[in-house]
Amino acid sequence: MRLEGQDAVPRPGTHPSQAELRRRVDILNDRYRHHSATAVMQGALRDAGNIALVSSFGAESVVLLHMVAVIERRTPVLFIDTRMLFTETLVYQVEVAERLNLQNLRIIRADDIARHDPDGTLHQRDTDACCALRKVEPLNRALADFDGWITGRKRFQSGTRAALDFFEPEAGTNRIKVNPLAHWSPDDLRTYMDENRLPRHPLVARGYPSIGCAPCTSPVGQGEDPRAGRWRDRNKDECGIHFENGKMVRTGAAT
Repeated sequence: MRLEGQDAVPRPGTHPSQAELRRRVDILNDRYRHHSATAVMQGALRDAGNIALVSSFGAESVVLLHMVAVIERRTPVLFIDTRMLFTETLVYQVEVAERLNLQNLRIIRADDIARHDPDGTLHQRDTDACCALRKVEPLNRALADFDGWITGRKRFQSGTRAALDFFEPEAGTNRIKVNPLAHWSPDDLRTYMDENRLPRHPLVARGYPSIGCAPCTSPVGQGEDPRAGRWRDRNKDECGIHFENGKMVRTGAAT
């Protein structure tokens, strides 16, 4: 299915206006508004052009990875190795990729860490700069030839994601972001993983419902926001990959 005689998003090399991209996103959201996450994933792979799944291989990542493996296991899967990840994440990434037989896994790393963070302490001085160096810039380069990308964001994760749609235009680029699990609850995730007998990230059982780099991730207490352990006690709750109105989202900046 295509959008009235045109591709859902422009092919690489074209430069639509943000208004045009917004219009196409609105059409996709109208089309899939009452569909399941699996249908949204299928629709994204069919209607949103050349698209990749960006996965952290974190606490809930295996759900989308399994969907991709079932629908089209040759879908590009981009995994950003910041070189500060938990050892458990790196081991889990290998285990899941092999178990699901992912056929187009691409491991993305920054190529200039030694120059900008030679002693590995940048995160202590400037978390935004560290995230930009190790995560945002490498991903932007990896996504340069794609029309869109699939994320694992959910509305329940934080107030900044409470109004998340299935499809959204990415500020400052010509890409569409797809959030198939936007409306899922923690129970939906657990049920899917149980029914499909999917392996859990080992840190989840140790109190990590959201897992990033080891120096900037801590366990979450009962009743806390699932992302409370990310950059704890700092005015920051996104790494910079996801933006709101073109800016990195900070606690209290958006609802």
